[in-house]
Amino acid sequence: MSQPDLSPRDAMECLRRTFCETVRADRPDLTARQLAILLTVVLEAGPHTVRGLAAQLDLSKPVVTRAIDALSRFDLVRRRPDERDLRSVLIERTPSGTAFLRDLAAPIMGGVAQDKVDAGSRDQAAA
Repeated sequence: MSQPDLSPRDAMECLRRTFCETVRADRPDLTARQLAILLTVVLEAGPHTVRGLAAQLDLSKPVVTRAIDALSRFDLVRRRPDERDLRSVLIERTPSGTAFLRDLAAPIMGGVAQDKVDAGSRDQAAA
């Protein structure tokens, strides 16, 4: 038996629960831009630079720099000189950044699983 897809409403409810849990948690409250940059650094193959992140996310370099400044203060990413090109600075995830996203994924995964069970129950009740 295949799992039912989430409806747009179920997906939004999962997102709402995740955001509510995130703002209640004792961890940094990131902007959407900061979160997009952190997700890109953690999930996409590197190396990452401000210029590359700006191009990939279609943002200006100053906007990316400010977001990286904030992420660095929270110890979610770090800057490191590029050993092959000392004029360049690489942006890397930190263990704290990886843990932050793992913690963020937990309510999403739990919510999606529950939403699929609820949707399946509704489908069976309607049949």
